[in-house]
Amino acid sequence: MNFELNENQRMIQQMVRDFGAKEITPFRKEWDDNQEFPIQLFKKLGELGLMGVLVPTEYGGSGFGYFEYVTAIAELAKLDPAISLSMAAHNSLCTGHIMMFGSEEQKQQYLPKLATADWIGAWGLTEPNTGSDAGNMRTVAVKDGDYYVINGAKNFITHGKSGNVAVVIVRTGEVGDSHGMTAFIIEKGTPGFSAGRKEDKLGMRASETTELIFEDCRVHKSQMLGAEGEGFIQAMKILDGGRISIAALSLGIAEGALEASIAYSKERHQFNQPISKFQAISFKLAEMATKVEAAKLLTFQAADLKNRGQKMTSEGAMAKYFASEVSVEVSTEAIQIFGGYGYTKDYPVEKFYRDSKLCTIGEGTSEIQKLVISRGLLK
Repeated sequence: MNFELNENQRMIQQMVRDFGAKEITPFRKEWDDNQEFPIQLFKKLGELGLMGVLVPTEYGGSGFGYFEYVTAIAELAKLDPAISLSMAAHNSLCTGHIMMFGSEEQKQQYLPKLATADWIGAWGLTEPNTGSDAGNMRTVAVKDGDYYVINGAKNFITHGKSGNVAVVIVRTGEVGDSHGMTAFIIEKGTPGFSAGRKEDKLGMRASETTELIFEDCRVHKSQMLGAEGEGFIQAMKILDGGRISIAALSLGIAEGALEASIAYSKERHQFNQPISKFQAISFKLAEMATKVEAAKLLTFQAADLKNRGQKMTSEGAMAKYFASEVSVEVSTEAIQIFGGYGYTKDYPVEKFYRDSKLCTIGEGTSEIQKLVISRGLLK
């Protein structure tokens, strides 16, 4: 694997930095305070090609690979992790599911709208009482002629309210049967399909998280992704790529916290010298930087395997597990370096600190990643 940034990565890096300085940084505190999902910002990200990074050009996307995708997520996360999270969820979950498992007709119908952010996408697997125990999901679809009637609820759904379309995995067979679940594309406005309560979150507050509610929601069989019973298997493959997304998000948070800490340590003076001169600070920076580099290598290793179409379940889990833990550790140390100022909202590190914790939970907790890794080792 070539560790140097390619031309596309450098272009994306600079584009995101220039765009973010005008469109994100001045407003991130307002969005965070008000828990506002800035949907118009995502329309602009769509114009830049960042809402369809992996979508082939024939469907209106940018046609890039996972190196460019990781770079885009990480650079956005340095500016505002919540914006990066929504961009990643849109790309890897809803859009990615349709791109990987949709029919040609479904791809033609939905990918151009999603790739340009004309439509915002959501993805529904988690339920209130099942969490990672997807096999026991209670949202059920019953066949009725050419339609399926869906009843139940999903929670912790990114863009559940503002999304124009959602890919939802529901139970069509027996509880606990991995071949008893099916994925459907459901458009906003479909009778019986609505958004429920919006979560009031600790961090990632500009990324919308709500319930999805289904009350006798009738969905035509043409909206099914793949065949009946394939939904769980599809979801597991989607989550493989999703782990790279969260690893990249975690990497960006850690890099942002490290860069802020380095800059502050040079500016902040104590005892007539910058605090970077003290070993207590410089050693922290050294440890932080080493962990960030290790997280970067794991993340790009998983991205490289994904680019080459090779199996990367364990490698993706390793990247997600390690990078997410590093994002928490580095943002915690950043607070220490900033001292009392780090505990205020005058500096960005308190937001990195709050936002980082989601990375150890989203797309499966760190404990679940360890389970995935160990299963791969013990096969």
